[in-house]
Order: sequence, then structure tokens, then C-alpha cells
Amino acid sequence: MSNQSARRSGRSAKPRTPRSPEAQQRQRDILHIAMDTFAARGYNNASLAEIADRVGLTQAGVLHYFRSKALLLTSVLELRDESDIQQLGPDRPQGLAFLRHLVDTATRNAEREGIVRLYAVLSAESVTDDHPAQDYFRDRYDGLRGFVADALREVCGLPDDGTDEVEHAANAVIAVMDGLQVQWLLAPGAVDMAASTDLVVNALLRTLAPDRFGADG
Repeated sequence: MSNQSARRSGRSAKPRTPRSPEAQQRQRDILHIAMDTFAARGYNNASLAEIADRVGLTQAGVLHYFRSKALLLTSVLELRDESDIQQLGPDRPQGLAFLRHLVDTATRNAEREGIVRLYAVLSAESVTDDHPAQDYFRDRYDGLRGFVADALREVCGLPDDGTDEVEHAANAVIAVMDGLQVQWLLAPGAVDMAASTDLVVNALLRTLAPDRFGADG
């Protein structure tokens, strides 16, 4: 099977659904240990053998639950998303509330180093050829760009006419948040992710709508 075919297969497959409580707990244990391992080593350098050893199974035992290493990776990323969805609540905030949510997310990320490291490592690694998380991160960035751009338009009273300035601003917000995560992982005492995110969002609002937010303050 080619790498590309394996990636398609990994995306379409689903983990097995354990029936017993013990098996369900074992599957959760595998996911959390895999999350730690991928965060520490990246996908390519992490081995199923190491994950299996840490959870007390053989490699065949891990594959019984997840069928492939690629499927284990996508399951880990879905677990990460579940944490964000739970924090977001049943309805996605709009406009200014969504922009404040981004700042709140930066605050929350400072309390979950493992998830931040997982995202930083895998998002960077996903740009390499045939990485199984490449489509996941491409889709994630596409969606996030749209959410941020919509929020900026609503707050600033700008039309949805494909204006490049709003799209550039959305890209800048995402780039700042991702870049801050890397800096924070390397020097947590020197970086306040929430304060920096808030500063950039406010500066962009003043740039996009100086009549609403004041060009000088």
C-alpha cells in the first residue's frame, strides 16, 4: 500500500468500539499515552513499540484497538478537539465573544502543556510529505481562518466582499497564537500568551475599524 493510500485508509477507518468497561478504559489509556508520546517525539519518531510498552500491551494489542499508527494519531487529535469543544459549549460564540474566546483559549493553554506541545509538534511536522495529520491541520486552519475573519467582519462592521485586509488579519491572529505557543513551551516564564494575544487582537481592531475602536487607543 502506498503512503497516500495508507493516509486515506487511516482517515476513513474508525477505532474499534470496546464493549467491556475494562477494554474501554484500556483504549483511553492507549490514547493518553500516545498523546504524550507524540507530543514528546513527534509522529515519525514515536514508535508503536514504545506506546505498547508504556501501556503494558504488545504492538498487536495496540493495533487491535486502533488498526494502524495513523489511525491512532487521528484519534489522538480528535481527543484534543473534544477538549476544545467541551470548553466552547453547545454554541460557537460570534463576533467579539469569539475573539475573547481566543484570548481565553490562550489562558487555558497555559494550564495544559501536554496538549500545547502536541499541537505545536504535530502541526509543524505535518508539512512534511505524506504526513497522516496533514489534511487534519489543513482543514483546521481553513476553518479557523473563516471563524476569525467572520468575527472580525462582524465586530468591525465590514462587508463580506472578499477584502484581503480582513483575511490577512485573520492569518495574523492565528500566526501569533501558534508562534506564542512555541515561545511559551521554550520559555514559559517569559511569555504571557493571553496578554500578547489580547494586545494583537485589539491592535487589529483599531487598524480595521479606527472609527469604532480609535486609531490611537
